[in-house]
Amino acid sequence: MNEQQQEAEIQAKNLNAPRLTPSAIDSVIASEHYFTAADGRTGALSNDTYVGHEKPQPDDTDLQPLRLLTFCVLVLENGFTVTGESACASPENFDAEIGRKIAYENARQKIWPLEGYLLKQALHTAK
Repeated sequence: MNEQQQEAEIQAKNLNAPRLTPSAIDSVIASEHYFTAADGRTGALSNDTYVGHEKPQPDDTDLQPLRLLTFCVLVLENGFTVTGESACASPENFDAEIGRKIAYENARQKIWPLEGYLLKQALHTAK
């Protein structure tokens, strides 16, 4: 059952107590940022923030997998960040758009427990 089906079932059963909704989760996302591990390494090298503890292969063939690891950083309305990632096992199957979608969903899923805690705390305080 996907998120939309779950929401439809909750609404059909008229479960109206305070709860989180997919739109509530989406509403706390202020911005999205995507990059690959290769992008991150390149950026760190160009900004002189790379600490250089790596042990690359002499021919740099071990750097190719960094192009297959996609990160998503979601900045929430309050400035907190959550991250998601997507790793592709076969280079031939790598698709940047699919990688971004998977990384986004992985990051977005991390918002649910954070917002759930906040709602539970608000309900507890209101007692």
